[in-house]
Amino acid sequence: MNEAIEDSPEKTLEQQVTENPDFVTVGDITAPDPSMTCRNVDVHYGDKQAIFDVSVDIGRNEVLAMIGPSGCGKSTFLRCLNRMNDTIDICRVAGDIQLEGEDIYGKSMDIVLLRARVGMVFQKPNPFPKSVYDNVAYGVKLHGLSKSKSELDDIVEQSLKRAGLWKEVSDRLDKPGTGLSGGQQQRLCIARAIAISPEVILMDEPCSALDPIATAVIEELIDELRKQYSIAIVTHSMQQAARVSQRTAYFHLGKLVEVGNTDDIFTKPSHGLTEGYITGRFG
Repeated sequence: MNEAIEDSPEKTLEQQVTENPDFVTVGDITAPDPSMTCRNVDVHYGDKQAIFDVSVDIGRNEVLAMIGPSGCGKSTFLRCLNRMNDTIDICRVAGDIQLEGEDIYGKSMDIVLLRARVGMVFQKPNPFPKSVYDNVAYGVKLHGLSKSKSELDDIVEQSLKRAGLWKEVSDRLDKPGTGLSGGQQQRLCIARAIAISPEVILMDEPCSALDPIATAVIEELIDELRKQYSIAIVTHSMQQAARVSQRTAYFHLGKLVEVGNTDDIFTKPSHGLTEGYITGRFG
C-alpha cells in the first residue's frame, strides 16, 4: 500500500512543487499591458513561508482569476497587492510588486493612497454602519475627491449605477447600508470601492456568502467593470473563474503552478497538478 502511494503520479507531481526549490511556473506570467507586475514574491508568517517566488502580471482591463485548494496561498497573495498583510505583525513580504511602474513597498509609497488606487472587496459584505449614501461617499470625502456637495452627489449616484444598485436604493439613500440584502450589500461595497476611482480592484471570494441569483448579478457586474478596471479575483468556484476571467492562475501549496488564458487552463492545462485540480482528483 505504501509503495503504491509513493509511486503514484500524484506523489510525483506534488514533489515537483513542494520539494523542488527551482520549480518554474508553467505558462506566460506576463500580460501585454499590465497594471500591476509581481516578481519573485515571498511571504512569511514568522518562520513559516506561505508564498514561494510568485511572479505574475495583472493586465489592464482584464479579470485574473486565482484558483486552488483551500490554504494554497491565493488570498495571502491577493492581500500583498494592496499591502493588507501589513496589518499582521508577523507577516513579511519580499519581492517586487509594482503598480503602474511604482514599487508599492517602496518607502515613498503612501499606503492610504495605495489602497485608494487598489480597492478591495472582501468575502463577506462589510458595509459601514452608515447610510447607503455615506457608505459610498466616505472614501470620496476622505481623499478630498469632490469639490462640492453636488459633485459628491454625482459621484455617489454614478458609483451606485456602475454597481447596478441605483434603481434599488435611489429612494432610500438615507437608510442604513446594513439593512440591504446580502447581494445588495456586496454591490454597495463595490460601489464604495469604485467611488474613489481605483486602478485595480481586488476581490476575495466576493460571492461565497451569496445565493445563486445574487452571484449571477455580481458576475455580470464584474464583466462590466473590467472595461474600466483591472480585476484580480480569488474564487473557490472553478465555474465562476471560467465565467468571469480572461486569465487564470492556479496556486498549490504557496506556489503558482500555472497561469494562462482561462479557456486553455480549463480545457488543456499544461501541468498535471492543474489538471488534477480541475478534473476533481484532489482539492
